[in-house]
Order: sequence, then structure tokens, then C-alpha cells
Amino acid sequence: MKFLIIAAVAAVTVAAPQYSYGPPPNDSSEEVEVVPILRDDRVHEEDGRYNLHVETGNGIVLSQSGSPDGPDGAVVKAGSYSYTAPDGTLVDVKFVADENGFQPQSDVLPVAPAFPHPIPQFVLDQIAFAAEEDAARARAEAAVSSEEVSAPAPNYGVPQ
Repeated sequence: MKFLIIAAVAAVTVAAPQYSYGPPPNDSSEEVEVVPILRDDRVHEEDGRYNLHVETGNGIVLSQSGSPDGPDGAVVKAGSYSYTAPDGTLVDVKFVADENGFQPQSDVLPVAPAFPHPIPQFVLDQIAFAAEEDAARARAEAAVSSEEVSAPAPNYGVPQ
């Protein structure tokens, strides 16, 4: 029995994946380009504020700053990044990340198409009418709930 347990442990050990912590083997004939980091400035303040600026040899630039000024101490970030796309287009993105989420701005980002046609006036009139009805209902419910409600009579009359 002990032999079976030892054999099972040995089989699991041999079957375990072997990890290599060095660079991956280069089986192809293409060469790997090493991109130098030209600038890497990072400043972290004790109050949680930070600034970051990184530039690489292939034209990638990242600038970012942040502070814990959001709700419940959440970090609010602002910055930009730029790079050259494979087709040669310069991609420049400015962004803010706060309680409203990530908000990028760039000429290369897609834009939603314009609404295909104007909204007809009768639809706008119906929306306004429904809003008026909702407001009137809310006022009526508020008036009813603010009135003093009398308690039911403690005794009832004789049925007729």
C-alpha cells in the first residue's frame, strides 16, 4: 500500500508542469527587438498623490497624475498616452478617470452616429403630457398622505 502511495506521488511530481524562469527560447529566425526606456520618472507623495512619466525608444509616451480626491478616498487620475499605430497613425489619447469612470478623448476613437431623424412633435407632446400626469399624481398622493386620516368608528350601526 505504501508503495502505491509513493508511486502516485512520484507520478504527480513528474507530470507537474516545468516552469522556466529565463527568457523564452527563440525558436524562430526573427529577432526580438529590445526597446529601451528613455525616461521613467515616478513621484509618490505621502498623502497619496503621484506623478508618472514614461517614454520608450519606440515613441510610446505615458504621463499620468493622480490623487485620492474621489469619493471615499478613491484615486482620481488624469493624463495622456501616445504611440504610433502599426499603420503609421499617431495615436494621442488624453483621459480622466474619476467617479464617472474612464473618460478618454482622442481623434482616433470612434464616435456614435447622429440620431437618424428628428423626434416628431406629437411624441414630444406625449412625453410632456405624461410628465405632467406623473407630477399631478405625486401632488395628489402627497396631499392625501398629509391629510389627517380619521380612525374608523369603534362600533357599527345595526344592519338594515
